[in-house]
Amino acid sequence: MSWQIAMVCNAGIAMSYLLICLAIVIPLAKSNQLRTNPLGAATSAIFLTCAVHHGSHAVHMLLPSLGINDDRGLAMRNAWGWPLTIWDCVGLIVALYYWTLRRNYSSLMQGAQLFEDLRKREQQALELNDSVLQGIVVAKMALDLDDTAKANAALTSSIASASRIITNLLGTEGFNIELLRSAPAVVDLSEAHSDRPDAPPERQTP
Repeated sequence: MSWQIAMVCNAGIAMSYLLICLAIVIPLAKSNQLRTNPLGAATSAIFLTCAVHHGSHAVHMLLPSLGINDDRGLAMRNAWGWPLTIWDCVGLIVALYYWTLRRNYSSLMQGAQLFEDLRKREQQALELNDSVLQGIVVAKMALDLDDTAKANAALTSSIASASRIITNLLGTEGFNIELLRSAPAVVDLSEAHSDRPDAPPERQTP
């Protein structure tokens, strides 16, 4: 009885791993990242080889039942005791659990977002520079010219742009997580003050 359960579990694991491989490869291929994203390609290859491995176990154990004399299949039936069968059951449960996670976190699994897209990260960095950093520079220049209204407008625009970009990066669909910083934000005012050309020199103490 143990080998029948093991055969079903191995077949289920093989099918799940094959589908995971396709779920990784297809988005990477559509976004032309198969060659430029080695992490995604290697991960899909791991799932493919595991699918072939478990699938071969299931096929060999099934062949004698189809009237095909397969010595390896008969040997695997005899050798597949309950300890191995239990581990196959655990493997199948983990594979099925993975698919439930993909459904719950579908917003993070769209396209090739499961893996790092360097071009998208560069675009996000440029957007941060254009929308946020330049606005802060404009605000600083306006403050240097005592133009408080323009400085406030530039800071308000930069804060709104930063909030929009961060919201798009984090996303809120499908899950609700309370995000906390590992440490409070610290602004080094002494360094900023020392960069000003009109900053008075430090007084030497005897």
